[in-house]
Amino acid sequence: MVGITTILAAVAGKLTSITPKPEGQAYARGKAIGAIESGRYFGLIRTPVGGTLVAVNGTVVRRPKTLSEDPYGEGWFARMRPSQFEDDKRLLKTIDDATALLRVQIGALRVRCFAAFPDYEMFEIGVECAAVLVKLNELIGRIDVGDVIHIVSDDGTAPIEMVQWSEEREQPVVESRREGNLYHFLVRKVR
Repeated sequence: MVGITTILAAVAGKLTSITPKPEGQAYARGKAIGAIESGRYFGLIRTPVGGTLVAVNGTVVRRPKTLSEDPYGEGWFARMRPSQFEDDKRLLKTIDDATALLRVQIGALRVRCFAAFPDYEMFEIGVECAAVLVKLNELIGRIDVGDVIHIVSDDGTAPIEMVQWSEEREQPVVESRREGNLYHFLVRKVR
């Protein structure tokens, strides 16, 4: 199966469309088999091996968010039938080589990995958490079930207030972490 990395998902942001190339055709190693687009990114999905594009995941075409939320699971992009796998596999990176390359890319791009891919961002620096929660309630009322909000706050009371808010609103905080003096929270709308 062929797809994208979580690094590309983080760089691209919320994906808005996925355009696959035609199935049943042969594509050389490194050639585009599809394109992804977001509000801030356009890029190609390239095949790591030459062969025939056997199938495209219809789920990611209909719901592009799946590609970035679960790129190593349900968010696969396509299946290829390799034509010269023995030759192509020599050109693929080993796990150790790929890990080293990915570490460099993560550092250079300052990518942060979270438990879920956010649909919305709230950067609330210098704002009391109570005011942030008012904005969060307004946003929760406008978004779709399943959407994720990333909240960044520098208010020291934020961890306690977010737990209380989550229990009262019955909306889960799927991840929370502290980085320096900033608190990061991911909230998923469930109802």
